[in-house]
Amino acid sequence: MANSKIQIAIDGPASAGKSTVAKLVAKHFNFIYCDTGAMYRVLTLKALKANVDFADEDALMTLLADTQIGFEPGEPVQKVFLDGQEVTNDIRQPEVTNNVSTVAALGRVREELTNRQREIASKGGIVMDGRDIGTTVLPNAEVKIFLIASVDERARRRFADNEAKGIHTPLDVLKQEIETRDYKDSHRKIAPLTQAKDAVKVDTTPMSIEQVVDEIIEIASKKIK
Repeated sequence: MANSKIQIAIDGPASAGKSTVAKLVAKHFNFIYCDTGAMYRVLTLKALKANVDFADEDALMTLLADTQIGFEPGEPVQKVFLDGQEVTNDIRQPEVTNNVSTVAALGRVREELTNRQREIASKGGIVMDGRDIGTTVLPNAEVKIFLIASVDERARRRFADNEAKGIHTPLDVLKQEIETRDYKDSHRKIAPLTQAKDAVKVDTTPMSIEQVVDEIIEIASKKIK
């Protein structure tokens, strides 16, 4: 008998559409959605506010031990909280975006947040997105998706998202930032961005959000029936 409370892991590079798609897939199945990237962004934001070096693992672990990260449903995006204060937009600011890869590359930080993510996912009925969900965080997930898109397309999407939030960054700068982020994420020593062997690759470059969501729902539904 198939399990109706499966784990769905969605991985891929920056701005491939993971969070948007994951939230909609979770809504379709009435599953919990966990934005793992936001968890690293929250810690990066807290470090920024506390004037802590993004590469100082000891200091970051001290911060993290006293950090509460929360999520609440919201429209059009899920709300994110740092120690009870909403930081949904704050964690998307360029200074956070451009430094989160440094924080996410630290071994003990990843270990602690991975443990928190596994706890959230332990009862199933979860959609989790990130860069190492299918390979490291939830290696036994019943459904694994690896989303990709061209750098140009991802830069265009981020530009549109930023403009809607009042963040004005030139398109060519965003393209360079995404290329740099890709390199950092795929070359870090611990849990690098890589496609799980049993993941289904979906190139979202020519696809609408609705088309991507429909494809993942179709894949996942075969595991739930």
